Amino acid sequence: MTFKSETSTVPSIVLNDGNVIPQLGFGVFQVPAEDVFSVVTTALEVGYRSIDTAAIYGNEEGTGRAIREYGLPRDEIYVTTKLWNSDQGYDSTLRAFDASMQRLGLDYLDLYLIHWPVAVADRFVDTFRAFQALKSQGRVRSIGVSNFTVAHIQRLIAETGEIPVVNQIELHPSLAQRELREFHAANAIATEAWSPLGQGTLLDDATIAQVAAEVGRTPAQVIIRWHLQLGNVVIPKSVTPSRIAENFDVFGFELTAEQMDAINGLDSGSRIGGDPDTLTLGLID
Repeated sequence: MTFKSETSTVPSIVLNDGNVIPQLGFGVFQVPAEDVFSVVTTALEVGYRSIDTAAIYGNEEGTGRAIREYGLPRDEIYVTTKLWNSDQGYDSTLRAFDASMQRLGLDYLDLYLIHWPVAVADRFVDTFRAFQALKSQGRVRSIGVSNFTVAHIQRLIAETGEIPVVNQIELHPSLAQRELREFHAANAIATEAWSPLGQGTLLDDATIAQVAAEVGRTPAQVIIRWHLQLGNVVIPKSVTPSRIAENFDVFGFELTAEQMDAINGLDSGSRIGGDPDTLTLGLID
């Protein structure tokens, strides 16, 4: 299948370290290892130039192979991976990073994220210090966090002297995270949305369907457009080629202020994933 590439239409966001991230990327959460090579290749054919994976996904190897074999210059593809909870700590972070890079088969990483704070383990500050060392060595261009609350970020800044460039959080119309987004904006932290479509739970919502009918687009395209107009970095995921292309085709229309307000009204504070204050998944007793 051949797709028309429209990468020039994807806006970029300048991070607080001066590096630039595409505002629309492609996530590979829950993409099986045996499928991820073809799925990422399809995403690159469509025009995505930002790929987001994680050690815990078990698909870094296939993701990296797709990126390497697609044939684009390395600096044209933005690659993110994440450190898993059980690897937090200074020395263990460095080892885990080496393992991720070996699986990816890349010389450097564009963005490295702490996957969850798991504050009960009290290791995320030392972990971020290891991230700082990796950045100073030129092995990582930008360092950030995922699923951190305001309190977690404030402590990180106070103890390391560095503001993370990104906080990747669960964010969709049912969990709009307004207060956290406002904190990010005040501190020059980019907001990146995971599960941007609510893992499909919002595609049948009546309000979304009404807006989609008004603009002649699909519900998924409307939700992704909502994210973009809020200023979020967004990383939708699909394994279906037609939907991978559909989710990228979101730059030929805009939502009105009234339509944005209608979608904003869906915020119920409902999480699909874990609570950052309590999640301890992956910790070894």
